[in-house]
Amino acid sequence: MTDRPFTEMKKRSGAIHLSERAWGYLFAGPAFILVGLIALAPIAAALWLSLRQQLPIFGIDEFVGAQNYLQLLGDDRFWAACRTTLYFTALSVSAELVLGFGFALLLNRLSDGAGRGLRWAHVMIILPWAIPTVVSAQIWAWLYQPDFGLLNYLLDAAGITNGRIDWLADPDWAIHAAVVMDVWKTTPFAALLLLAGLKTVPQELYAAARVDGAGTWEQFRRITLPLLMPVVVIVLVFRTMDAVRVFDAVFVLTGGGPGNSTETLSIYAYKTLFQTLQFGYGSALATAMFVLAALLSLLYLLLLRRHVQESA
Repeated sequence: MTDRPFTEMKKRSGAIHLSERAWGYLFAGPAFILVGLIALAPIAAALWLSLRQQLPIFGIDEFVGAQNYLQLLGDDRFWAACRTTLYFTALSVSAELVLGFGFALLLNRLSDGAGRGLRWAHVMIILPWAIPTVVSAQIWAWLYQPDFGLLNYLLDAAGITNGRIDWLADPDWAIHAAVVMDVWKTTPFAALLLLAGLKTVPQELYAAARVDGAGTWEQFRRITLPLLMPVVVIVLVFRTMDAVRVFDAVFVLTGGGPGNSTETLSIYAYKTLFQTLQFGYGSALATAMFVLAALLSLLYLLLLRRHVQESA
């Protein structure tokens, strides 16, 4: 007799809990549907299109299965674009991580004494990130200008070079010029994330390390780097995905030239899709680029998981 009211109360509370969950799904449903329409639907459409041969100019539209992907395997231009993309990604991401760490440590050190200097340091470091990529690329195109560009003028005035260097027309220099521009543009992103991670490191650990006689390098290697490893992986994942699909920076600077020496996968896919109107093969190129970015991101996550297991 005494347990019956308590049982009825549990039933009512369970019903209320299920009802709240159902309401939660109901309210979140439109957001999930919207995300699916915006993100998943275009991906599915691109995958379906990559299985077709579609040439609107000639009125061709037929299902070919994996033929476009088999064509990729024998496409020398595709493999050259892959090498260029990976080379660009390796140089830019590694430089951004190192420079971002340096700027983050500098800002973290400056934050010990708040003042106008700290605010100006934040502004100067964040400024390149605030400028649109197309504008940044055009600025650097002017700096690289062979006859009147500032870079050639400074190098010539310093006696480092003697003569006119056409940075964007030389196949050996063009890709590196694009890397420099990308590093200048996106290093602030890495610096801000790493700075946020540095703020979460307990200062007591550094104090204890100094008592034990650990120097600056030992503190960085034993404390800072291990604790920031999750943030480092986040920076690597985001920047790698951006670098693999880089388009606007390289396209504005070189258009993929000279001689396709700076043609990345995204530029090759763009030319295939919108210049030659090979929608099926261009979609296969875009899918290959997506798979490459996903594999690299998965590699970073596996390395992070291994680091966490070793630290546990």
